[in-house]
Amino acid sequence: MPYSARTPFEWHLRTRTLPLGHRTLIMGILNVTPDSFSDGGQFYAPNHAPDAALAHALHLLDSGADILDIGGESTRPHSTPITPDEEQARILPVIRAILAARPSAILSVDTFHHTTARAAILAGAEIVNDVSGHLWDLDMSATCAQLRCGVILMHTRGTPQDWPSLPPLHPLLILPNILTGLRDSIYAARTAGTPSDNIVLDPGFGFGILGPDNFAIHAFFHQLHQFGLPILSGTSRKRFLTQAVSHALTRIAPAAQPSPDALHHATTASNVAAILSGAHLVRVHEVAPALAAAAIADAILNAIPPQPTP
Repeated sequence: MPYSARTPFEWHLRTRTLPLGHRTLIMGILNVTPDSFSDGGQFYAPNHAPDAALAHALHLLDSGADILDIGGESTRPHSTPITPDEEQARILPVIRAILAARPSAILSVDTFHHTTARAAILAGAEIVNDVSGHLWDLDMSATCAQLRCGVILMHTRGTPQDWPSLPPLHPLLILPNILTGLRDSIYAARTAGTPSDNIVLDPGFGFGILGPDNFAIHAFFHQLHQFGLPILSGTSRKRFLTQAVSHALTRIAPAAQPSPDALHHATTASNVAAILSGAHLVRVHEVAPALAAAAIADAILNAIPPQPTP
């Protein structure tokens, strides 16, 4: 389908408003976990000292991140659940340290526990990014509504413990499955009192969608616009990208493995595809290449002449 101009929105957060749609916003990932799929342990300190995490947070901000998304619990397949108390012990010192160093930084908390969401927002975060779309912790919707924070509702098929045994979906059923789940999440959030102006949607690449099936999300991404809400795309370093690159490399050498640069390029390609399909934000591990990719994709979208008013 031809590209179309991206719909602008005003995203209302806890204490401020972000314009969306004029340029792609970059959300930098900061995992303070020992076991995340890509960067587990890099910024985690067993004694919860925030030094390494703070240094990386400042690097992401200085590289151009508009938002930092801070996670304290891994949701990779076979991950071990932790208590909300442990999750908060990991993330709260980091939130406080970042805001002490950069008071204007916009922080998001990546959690599906309502108690952690509340603690993080009261510590200064502006956004709650819930990978379950408010469906795993039934108190999350009411908590976010009370806090009046920004909300990211992501679709997840099953739980991390379920994913290895989930059957594949037919490609034409993948987007309908995601749309149904997002509709349930929007209903839960809106019914609890969260205004639509506070909500961003995430289709959940890799979260219960298996391997190459994730490319169907890209192919039918435009269908996500039916809700009239802004959209975040998060494919950074996801396994389905690695698998596609590995498959391509077998044409060169059967045992060839993707280099780190090749995987960065794969994420960049995915980001550009999402932006050209209307994504308002991308969530990434490496900010600089995402910023460059967004600049080009945004320039393409901005070249589309305004549509005449009927």
